[in-house]
Amino acid sequence: MVKTKYDHLSREDLLAVLAKRDAERKLGLVWERDQIEHERALNDDFIALDLIPDLAIGDNPYQNLLIEGDNFDALRYLSIAYKGKVKCICIDPPYNTGNQDFIYNDKYIDKEDAWKHSKWLESIYRRLKLAKDLLAPDGVIFVCIDDKNQAKLELLMDQVFPGKRVGTFVWRCRSGANDAKEWFLSVDHEYVLCYANKDFSFEGTKKDWSKAINDGDKRGPWVDGPLNQGKDIRQRADAFYPIYNPKTDTWYPCDPDTVWRFATKDRIEGKKLRTKCMEDLIAENSISWPENDTIVTYETLEELHEAIHNGTSPKNLGIYERIDDLKGAIALGACDPRVIENILPIEFWLHKRIGIGKPRFKRFTKDIKKDRKPVSTWILPASVKKPDLVAMDCLDEVESFQVGFTSEGTSLLTQLVGNKNFNYPKPLSLIKALVKQVTDADSSHIVLDFYAGSGTTGHAVMACNNEDAGDRTYILVSSTEATSKNPDKNVCRDITHKRLRAAIYGYSYRVKKGIIKVDGLGGDFAYLRTRRIPFTKLHIKIQHDQVWYALQLLHAQELSPFRKNKPYQLLDSNTAAVIYVPSLTSETKHAVLEIANKTRKSTVIYTWQPGVLAQEIYSEHICIEKIPEYLEVQFGGGK
Repeated sequence: MVKTKYDHLSREDLLAVLAKRDAERKLGLVWERDQIEHERALNDDFIALDLIPDLAIGDNPYQNLLIEGDNFDALRYLSIAYKGKVKCICIDPPYNTGNQDFIYNDKYIDKEDAWKHSKWLESIYRRLKLAKDLLAPDGVIFVCIDDKNQAKLELLMDQVFPGKRVGTFVWRCRSGANDAKEWFLSVDHEYVLCYANKDFSFEGTKKDWSKAINDGDKRGPWVDGPLNQGKDIRQRADAFYPIYNPKTDTWYPCDPDTVWRFATKDRIEGKKLRTKCMEDLIAENSISWPENDTIVTYETLEELHEAIHNGTSPKNLGIYERIDDLKGAIALGACDPRVIENILPIEFWLHKRIGIGKPRFKRFTKDIKKDRKPVSTWILPASVKKPDLVAMDCLDEVESFQVGFTSEGTSLLTQLVGNKNFNYPKPLSLIKALVKQVTDADSSHIVLDFYAGSGTTGHAVMACNNEDAGDRTYILVSSTEATSKNPDKNVCRDITHKRLRAAIYGYSYRVKKGIIKVDGLGGDFAYLRTRRIPFTKLHIKIQHDQVWYALQLLHAQELSPFRKNKPYQLLDSNTAAVIYVPSLTSETKHAVLEIANKTRKSTVIYTWQPGVLAQEIYSEHICIEKIPEYLEVQFGGGK
C-alpha cells in the first residue's frame, strides 16, 4: 500500500479535513501546491547585498540598482527599503514553454515534467506575493505573457491582486509566418496584463488642438466629433430619423447601424434629457455639415428603388431593403415595434436634396472636460499608420501605443552586446511606452523589474529620462541562470550589465555601409550580489558594509560604497541624518556624541551597542537603533 500524508488521521479527522477544504474552496486557479517540491530558494535565511565595485557604473551615490541573484531573495531584501514605494513593476517572466526557459531548483523544467505547470505557477505566485507589497498606493504592475499561458497567469494575478485588474494590452509581436506547426495557425500576438492599486490612473495623452477650427464663432475654436453612436436601429429605435440642413436645403438619412447620438424633439415626451436635442444643435450652428458634398435627387419611386437596389443611392437608404427582416424580428419578439414606425415612408425622399456625406458634431474646446485621450489596450505595430489601419470615428479619441516586434528587441540587443543567444527580448519601444505612460519625469518614480533578463526595462527608463530630463530610477534583478551542468553561466554579468553599460556610455555596430555610432544616455547603477546568511549566525556573519548598504537604501533609496577608513558612516541631508557605528571605540564614541548632542536635525544612530551611547545623549532629536536586530525586524525575522 502506498503511504500518504493522511495515513495517521482517523475517519473523523479525514472528514474534518474535507469539510474544511470544501469550506475554503473558491472560484479561481488551483494547482498542486502540496504535491510539488518547494524551491530551495525559499528559505529562512537573511538576505544581504554585496557591492561589486568593478561592475558598478557611473558616480556614486548610485540611484539605480542591478542585483545579481535569485529574484525571490532580492524581493525579500527589497522589502526592507522599498515597501510601498515602487511606482511601476514591469516583468517578462519565463513563458513555461519547456524549451530551456525556466529554472526550478537548479535545473531547467522540460516539456516532460509532470509538474511543469504547477512549478511555474508556484514560483511566480510566491514572487508576486512579495512584489505586491512593494507597490505604491498609485503603483501598477505590467506582466508580459504569451497566448498559451495568458489564461492561467491572469487567474493567478486575480488571486494575488484581487479586485485590482485594470486591463489587458494586446500587441502584435511579429509580422506572421507560414511555418506554423500546430493547426496551421500563426500566433502573432502576446499580452501585457495590467493590475494596479486604487490610486493609479494612466496619464493618457494630451489632445492635439492644433487642427481646431477657428471660424469666428464667438464660442471659440472647435474640433468635429462623431454625430452618431455605436448603437443600431434595434437598440435605439427613437434615435433613427433624418436631419435637415436649412442653409443648403439638404437632408441626411440616418445610418441604421450607427444611429444619431442626440434625440429629436418629436420623440422626447416624458423623457429626461442630459443633452440638447438635435434641432437645438442645428439651430445654434453646432453641426459641422459636409463641405462640397455630393447631392442626389430622385423624382420617381422607380428611380429611387432602382438606386437602392443597385447600391448607387446613399447607403443609409438601404434600410428599405431590410424592412421585411425587421418585421420578422418584431414578430419573434427580438425587436422593438417602434423600429418600423420610425422608418419614414420611402416617398418621403422623393424630390429632396439628399446628402451623401456624414454630418459631424462641433465640439468646442472650451467645453471639453478632459483634455487628454485615454490609453487603448490595442497596441499598434510601429510600421502601420493609424488612418490606414481602420476607419473609425473614435480612432482619434484614444491613444494607441505603436511599438516594434520582438525582432526589434533581438536586433537591438545584438547591436548593444553582440549577443545572439538571448531569445526574444522585448522591444525597447514596448517597455518604454508603458514606463513613460505611468511615470512622471519630475517625480523620482521607481521602476522595478525582477525578471530583468537582458535589461530592457532599465534601458527603457534611461531612454525616457533622456527624452524629458526625468528623474526616474530603476531596480533590476537578473539571475545568472547557472545550473549544475553550466555553473559558469552568468546572464546578469555578461548580458544585462553589458547592455546597461553600453546604453549609458554609447555603442557602435557594423552595417553594410560602415559603422553606426549611438550616443550614450548617461546614468549610473550599482552592481550588487545577493548573499544568504542564516538567522542563527546573523550576528557573526553579517558584514559592516552589508549593514550600511541596507541602511542607505532604507533611508534614501541610494547607495555609496562603505568607507573602511572612517570611524562611522554618515548619510546627511538638510533635514535629517543617519549614522552607522561599526565599532564603538572611545574615539568613535566621542565623535558621535559630539555630533549627537549638537544637532538640531532628526538623526538616527545605528550601533551594535546602543546602551553605551544612550546614557550620554541628551538631544531630543536623536533616535538609537540596535544592529543587527533592527534590520532583522525590517526584513521580517525570517518568517
